[in-house]
Amino acid sequence: MRTKLSLSQARRIALTAQGFHEGRPEAAAARHLTRALDRSHLLQIDSVNVLVRAHYMPLFSRLGAYDRAFLENAAWGKGKQRKVFEYWGHEASLIRLDLHPLFRWRMARAAAGKGIYGGIARFGVEKRAFIKEVRQEIAARGPIAAGELSQGGKAKGSWWGWSDGKHALEWLFWAGEVTTATRRGFERLYDLPERVIPSAVLNTPTPPEKEAQRELLRLSIRALGIASERCLRDYFRIKPEDAKARIPELVEAGDLVPVAVEGWGGPVYLDPQARLPRKVEARALVSPFDPIVWERTRTEKLFDFHYRIEIYTPAEKREFGYYCLPFLLGEDIVARLDLKADRAAGRLIVHSIHPEHHAAPDDIAPALSEELRLMAEWLGLDEITVPKSWVKRLGL
Repeated sequence: MRTKLSLSQARRIALTAQGFHEGRPEAAAARHLTRALDRSHLLQIDSVNVLVRAHYMPLFSRLGAYDRAFLENAAWGKGKQRKVFEYWGHEASLIRLDLHPLFRWRMARAAAGKGIYGGIARFGVEKRAFIKEVRQEIAARGPIAAGELSQGGKAKGSWWGWSDGKHALEWLFWAGEVTTATRRGFERLYDLPERVIPSAVLNTPTPPEKEAQRELLRLSIRALGIASERCLRDYFRIKPEDAKARIPELVEAGDLVPVAVEGWGGPVYLDPQARLPRKVEARALVSPFDPIVWERTRTEKLFDFHYRIEIYTPAEKREFGYYCLPFLLGEDIVARLDLKADRAAGRLIVHSIHPEHHAAPDDIAPALSEELRLMAEWLGLDEITVPKSWVKRLGL
């Protein structure tokens, strides 16, 4: 077992853990989606739709132009089609169904008002009878949306000014007493878990809290390949105090191997089953919500790439653009692109392209052109517009 790794080796381990070492299939099928989910364990959900919803994008980065219906069936299909459930994993996430028992300790904490947003916790104490009524209505009428509750009330003020009904549903969702049956557009339709999640999963015994945390950290290192403590706990958003207690136990058990990585202050941990290929020849536009860049300090250590999403930055203060995606080529992040899907005009708009300091524009242009063409095809867009200075380079 190696105890010292170069930065290049660490990058290759990380990319391989996420499946970037493999060539994309000629025609992605449902089994390829399953394999990708087996690696990452979950997909983050986000409402931003300027390009495509966040949960679709990591699969495109790995599989190419797959049929999004594969994921929709896995997330909201009937019977055996369903492969994932919605819950708080890494933020709101689509999580592998078989992992449901590992999140029940989080649901139990939420029901006790711990580990959830303060406003929802207070609502759970002050409006217990109302929450019970909402659950009863879902049992009688589900699946239903927040706005369809008979006594849901009205939203108050801003985007986050939830109605009482929405507060009750979010408390029930955190506590695992309701789940997402399907989505209408991006709106959740809630129902009881026993009508959504297979009985074989619900009947699986609930592991003790500490063992569930250990297993989630084992899954984290499997998905990351190499990680600091902060990276490990960030993957499934495990609290620092819980991670600090569990990680030494995993080191002692041999599930985490302490290593030194060039330029990365310790401690750093390696998956004992990690693969280290001689090279990685990836080509992918990567979502801001992709596991390979989730933990931004890790992204800086591994790729020398300072990355922040600028959606919430005032327009005049943005450096790279509203929705900027890293471009991964080989084992390096070589550029970032601000992209938008203009669906009405059938156009993929590339607002800006910013190569990294070590990447010559002419060197990355052929691969980038191919990737943009593939993305436009996947999104059903007929035209690609790029900055004038890149038209000739990209041949677009």
